[in-house]
Amino acid sequence: MTELYDYEYAVLRAVPRVERGECVNVGVLLYCRQSAHLGVRTLLPEAKLLALDPAVDLTGLARALRGVEEVCTGGPAAGPAAADSPGQRFRWLTAPRSAVLQPGPVHTGLTADPVAELARLFEQLVR
Repeated sequence: MTELYDYEYAVLRAVPRVERGECVNVGVLLYCRQSAHLGVRTLLPEAKLLALDPAVDLTGLARALRGVEEVCTGGPAAGPAAADSPGQRFRWLTAPRSAVLQPGPVHTGLTADPVAELARLFEQLVR
């Protein structure tokens, strides 16, 4: 019998003009406590973002997404967050904020393969 793991995930949303509330899904974070897995997949759909706001800061958004990726990966690039556990980093990344890059609500699920589940969620929710 295949072992199933609990996981949590959140969609990352780009909100070019916070006051308008329009968003584009640009990534998925997935955390699995049992396997200590914290992963992220991102995509910057420039045409969609420019359709919402022709003046959107694509360079700044790309930099913010790289920052999320670095925190997920850990190591020196994560800065002070490198000392935190994967669960602590996930909680920090999914904390509500009013910025151009925002996490959506946290959802849960079961999977036998957190890496494959992240890929599936990314294809379904972002790509």
